[in-house]
Amino acid sequence: MEAETQQAREIFIRYLGSPAQMHREGALKQYNQYGIVREMELQWFQEMIAEGCGRLSIRDWEAVARLEALSKNYQDPVIVDKTASFASRNLMSADSIVRLMYAEALVEIIRAHKIVITRELLFSACRVAVQLLESVVTQPLVTDPGHELQQLGLKDKRALNSRAKKSIEEVERLIN
Repeated sequence: MEAETQQAREIFIRYLGSPAQMHREGALKQYNQYGIVREMELQWFQEMIAEGCGRLSIRDWEAVARLEALSKNYQDPVIVDKTASFASRNLMSADSIVRLMYAEALVEIIRAHKIVITRELLFSACRVAVQLLESVVTQPLVTDPGHELQQLGLKDKRALNSRAKKSIEEVERLIN
């Protein structure tokens, strides 16, 4: 039974707990055969959240992207709180691209969690996102080695600013 539970866990984590994604990839039938109870799935979600929040780094965009993807399948205010806290403490000194990437991911995380977070957390997280986005717009373009505008499909600072402004507008819609 232990080996089956481990196999089910691997499938669950690979697809971030998304039955739709499991079905698309042909793994849902196999996963359902293991008969995993919801309590076990909730525990696995918590493990993925803890792991993702623990990996947040200005050098690891994958961690925030994974939390963003996970947020579409499972909402927990901890994801919003930890991501916003990390961003407010660590990202103002990051380059323009990192700030934009994290701010955009944070906006999507907030959107996914809007119905389960307090208004206080909503406003706090939105404030962090807007601060990051405004810093992208108002400060000179700074890129660290290996970070290029072309990675984001952008040509210049104007395109970067435009994308940041669109995200600021999205934050305004989230608050209203």
